[in-house]
Amino acid sequence: MTSKIVISGFADEISAQLDEQLKVVTQLGMNHISLRAADGKGIAEYTLDEVKESILPRLNAAGVKVSSLGSPIGKVNVDDEEGFEKQLVQLDTLCQICHLLDCKYIRMFSFYIPKDKDADDYRDIVLEKLKKFAAIAEKYDVILIHENEKDIYGDIARRCKVVLDELASPHFKAAFDYANFVQCGEDTAAAWEMLKEHVVYIHIKDAVYGKGENVVCGTGDGKIAQLLEQAIVKEGYEGFLTLEPHLVLFDTLQSLETEDATDIITENKAKDGAEGYAMQYNALKNILSKFM
Repeated sequence: MTSKIVISGFADEISAQLDEQLKVVTQLGMNHISLRAADGKGIAEYTLDEVKESILPRLNAAGVKVSSLGSPIGKVNVDDEEGFEKQLVQLDTLCQICHLLDCKYIRMFSFYIPKDKDADDYRDIVLEKLKKFAAIAEKYDVILIHENEKDIYGDIARRCKVVLDELASPHFKAAFDYANFVQCGEDTAAAWEMLKEHVVYIHIKDAVYGKGENVVCGTGDGKIAQLLEQAIVKEGYEGFLTLEPHLVLFDTLQSLETEDATDIITENKAKDGAEGYAMQYNALKNILSKFM
């Protein structure tokens, strides 16, 4: 890739073990990962000293850098005050970890909304809480990137735009996830037009309308090839394209979903996480080769 476009990825989809993650990504020729979990533990559960002693030396030895921390910040129920207070403390530590790892992005969310409630009714409380997250990020000069995840306030483009416009902060931007929009019944092209001014990070994950099953990038309804060409060639997008294959039932997947993960991965599309990761990487490289 050019220096303007860098492929990264959630390497815990390869293996729970960091050493195996680093082995596979470097064999593929990659030199960045999004650090979501290592050695079976989520990044938000690590202390700064643990990262310094256990993770950083292995990253350095492998020549691998961190594009973002794949945190669970904001992935709690909107009315869970204890959970929110815990995450304020976690975010402070995550910002320090960012500095240690020479990383500037922390992926996060905008709170689960009760299934029997209208998400729009929670606008003000969501914004109030997100502003507290953003204030911590500003203190450390870190950028929070909001992912449009299913079942949270900012699951559809219209509400993503609400939080991004209202916070209007250089420390609060968007991570654009094609598959999640598909799984919410959104048109990814329309979502891109609505949000592109806020997007600083892109997740490479595809899905099909209906059941919402994840598929290899470029083979679903995310319009990934079309929108990447538009973003990179016509609109000058620069930055990370981060693989999030979701092609096999990897160890930490169920912890990322509110419901049964087998709804989005009905059967493994590769023999293991390493093969699924390579499939997504090669599919993305093929897409990019058409216009780069």
